[in-house]
Amino acid sequence: MPSVLIVQHDDECPPALVGDWLLEAGCTLEVARPYAGEPMPDPAGYDALLVLGGPQSAEDDSVPWFAPLKQRLREARATGLPTLGICLGHQLVASALGGRVERNPRGQQLGLLEVGWTREAAADELTATLASWRRGVHWNDDVVTRLPDGATVLAETSAGELQAARFGPRMWGLQLHPEVDEQTLRPWAEDDRDAHVLRGVDQEALLSAVGAAAGELTQAWRPLAFAWAEILAPGSSPRSGGA
Repeated sequence: MPSVLIVQHDDECPPALVGDWLLEAGCTLEVARPYAGEPMPDPAGYDALLVLGGPQSAEDDSVPWFAPLKQRLREARATGLPTLGICLGHQLVASALGGRVERNPRGQQLGLLEVGWTREAAADELTATLASWRRGVHWNDDVVTRLPDGATVLAETSAGELQAARFGPRMWGLQLHPEVDEQTLRPWAEDDRDAHVLRGVDQEALLSAVGAAAGELTQAWRPLAFAWAEILAPGSSPRSGGA
């Protein structure tokens, strides 16, 4: 049973559906909550590392656990430890490896957006089975504006905003949120309520759309967790040609 260390950054940003799917796929999970004062174990003692999203900025040096986490991410890249970053986690990977994360000049990404897979995604061991039409939930202010050296774009929006990348032979990042459902998003919506009122965002319509798409989203993103779990299986090795 592959063991996965999950780094969580906020009470309102749990592993949620991805955690459920990884358990279903036969993984064991340990969640570290450094924001709550919990120690962060060395990821080298696990078969994989999953870094979740959160409200912080990946470039905020005042967050006390970001510097040691970025060092762990660099070590994971060097050793080939299977690693997946989601939203903030994806941005932390990019920042740790020399990329750049900035506020999206096009504004906050919200709701269900189509994933623009690249040709490279169809040959990637994590995304090969996903690289067809599907939507994903986006809820983010920041985006990766410059990839680190050696990274490969796996998906981007029609405007060129990065949605998914391979940072190493066994290191990936997703800007979108495969783990969320309508209930997970409701606290996020409450936190953004004032800003959304000013912008005229209909939060209830947005949340209802995510709720109505629950079956579609499970069908779209449950295979991601199972594909990653297969990569973690003992004896598996990276495909040749990876970044």
